[in-house]
Amino acid sequence: MSDALLDAALAARAQAFAPFSKFRVGAALEDADGRIHTGCNVENATYGLTVCAERVAVLKAISEGARKFRRIAVAADTDVLTPPCGACRQILWEFCGDVEIVLVNPRGKTESYRLKELFPRPFDASFI
Repeated sequence: MSDALLDAALAARAQAFAPFSKFRVGAALEDADGRIHTGCNVENATYGLTVCAERVAVLKAISEGARKFRRIAVAADTDVLTPPCGACRQILWEFCGDVEIVLVNPRGKTESYRLKELFPRPFDASFI
């Protein structure tokens, strides 16, 4: 069974700009209206300015007017599926809340989590 969100994440991975690490990641974020917003990692020679696929997808979605989200798929070519990094978990929490996260690789292996499972005590505006 094909899933458009997973397919979009895998396709976005092909667009990754990762000349230094060769670690290509794609993400696809589904908004409340069913639209899919994609992103890929974009590396920079300084590494510190590299932007992860998940953050690219979230920022693109926000810039296109989306404000509520259902789930995000993250695609990487690893046998042990790759979850979002800490910075991406923070951005996902701030903009998506306890969203479903589906990890996938090109061989069709998948795992699903709620963000709260991966990020149990998030910092957000309630602490300010």
